Amino acid sequence: MVFGTFDLLHPGHMFLINEARRRGRVVAVVARDETVERIKGRLPVQAEGMRREAIESRYPDVTAVPGSRTDFLDPVRIHKPDILLLGYDQQFPPGVTAADIPCTIVRAAAHRPEQFKSSLMKKQRRNAS
Repeated sequence: MVFGTFDLLHPGHMFLINEARRRGRVVAVVARDETVERIKGRLPVQAEGMRREAIESRYPDVTAVPGSRTDFLDPVRIHKPDILLLGYDQQFPPGVTAADIPCTIVRAAAHRPEQFKSSLMKKQRRNAS
């Protein structure tokens, strides 16, 4: 299982998803728009439906599901993953700790973060406009 915003699906996101796919069947939990706004202080560029569709289109073998509006751990309880794969710099959401996760937690290596980190790509996109 992977969690993320997956806004403007880019090679860093694809690296994470592919790392998960190497380990087995993947459920990608896509953050809700309101959750992104609450945690990051801004809405994503793409609406949650578009972000899910981008994953499903690129990876037909990946199950993309929306995150819960009320409990970050609902998808974990529902899908019961063996592994939760986190991005190299990914933090747990507010109020969640590693002790709350009922499966193995693995951290993926970074994939060219100087080029493919979402915040950098969004900044480049704004500067190009």
